[in-house]
Amino acid sequence: MDIKYLYINTIGCQMNVYDSRQIACELKSLGYIETKSPDKADLIILNTCSIREKAQEKAFSFLGRLATLKKKKPNLIIGVGGCVAQQEGRNIIKRVPFINIVFGTRAISRLPHLISRVESTNSRIVDIEMPDIMPETINEQSFERASQGPVSNFITIMRGCDNYCTYCVVPHVRGRETSRSPQNIIRDIRNFVKTGTKEVTLLGQNVNSFGKKENLCSFPKLLSQVNDINGLSRIRFTTSHPKDFSEELMYAFRDLEKLCNHLHLPVQSGSNKILKRMNRKYTKELYIEKIEKLRKLRPDISVTSDMIVGFPGETDADFEETLGLMKTVGFDGLFAFIYSDRPNTRASEFSDKIPEKEKKERLQKLLDMQEAITRKKNRNHVGKIESILVEGMSKKHGNVIDKGINEIQWTGRTSTNKIVNFTNGHSQSKGTAFIDSSKEEIATGILIDVRIEKAFSHSLSGKAVTPGPLLNTYKGEKAYVA
Repeated sequence: MDIKYLYINTIGCQMNVYDSRQIACELKSLGYIETKSPDKADLIILNTCSIREKAQEKAFSFLGRLATLKKKKPNLIIGVGGCVAQQEGRNIIKRVPFINIVFGTRAISRLPHLISRVESTNSRIVDIEMPDIMPETINEQSFERASQGPVSNFITIMRGCDNYCTYCVVPHVRGRETSRSPQNIIRDIRNFVKTGTKEVTLLGQNVNSFGKKENLCSFPKLLSQVNDINGLSRIRFTTSHPKDFSEELMYAFRDLEKLCNHLHLPVQSGSNKILKRMNRKYTKELYIEKIEKLRKLRPDISVTSDMIVGFPGETDADFEETLGLMKTVGFDGLFAFIYSDRPNTRASEFSDKIPEKEKKERLQKLLDMQEAITRKKNRNHVGKIESILVEGMSKKHGNVIDKGINEIQWTGRTSTNKIVNFTNGHSQSKGTAFIDSSKEEIATGILIDVRIEKAFSHSLSGKAVTPGPLLNTYKGEKAYVA
């Protein structure tokens, strides 16, 4: 079989990242291997997101830049998948005539057949069928061949959503809730672990309702099964809906040793009036009560959230209630967004829209407040020793120059999901020959203790404090933690 090259551009959430790995896995059967260069590719897949207008604009901007490449390589196959594909369907081909394939969020398992049709007939295909049953798209053999063995991996446990929040396009582009079987989820995680994965993040639009429609085990019981997998160090999950956040799940944070000490629980607004308009089905009082119960069981837990600013009808008083909620809860971090109309949603029909200038001013005020809260919380870690899961070299590629000293810098995360860049204390004088960090082999996936020395808005930094396992071997040289 001739080797063909596949380039995937992924826009959006962790579920899209997972879907892109599935796409790469599925297309192995046709002889495609991934490349980081679109110019080298025989097939380009754009995996899109439509949760916000900016993400959709980004997708069409990328497609526009492919026009020149398509002229140079007429046989280049270009496919568009994900939420924008599901939402727009045939309109994408009308807008971008050189597209070959548009495939929806539940068509990944059909993609090899679609690509084969294009290769043999040069046809143009749109497949946005959305079956109610969630397909198990990966078989064990093809999965293991495609896996790169990263330290941290995503795994989808369910798709779709039944909540129909008035601002959200997810139920329209990913369908109704469907859950995977626990047996297949456990099987896939074990396969991840075989290839080097130490941490998994379980994905779903509302993981708290996992298995309810299919009469499967509860989400906390699934977490317990994942916790028993040998070789796995950490478990995370997203996203959790406040209305379904149960006491059973709260106790899981206390009782499951591998479940990370971090909860992402989107609140969206601190105003009950706006929450009702959003169809969120909880009040701010209930939200606060659940956080307080959780903190009694796990006092040091990190809590992050999502917030929408400028929802239709949001008054200054409503916005001040949101700021008040932030002060009361004290989030470790926040993802905040300006409201934008999305197709087919109820909120897009609301008439009392907020002017863009006002939305931007509110967003900046909210972000400024959250940055101050986050900095204060991060400073509380200075002087403490944290257990870090090593992910690899830091974004600075490991070269740190400080007062004439070169040190290799690694990066990882705490259980509370805070990024930590750290050194191991081994250094050489400035100007001396040093290990080429671009070629260095690093053993990732180990847990080591790091003393936090500095705190920033979005990260921490420190130095390893206890003897640890071999980190790297290069041309016979060995560097150890401590």
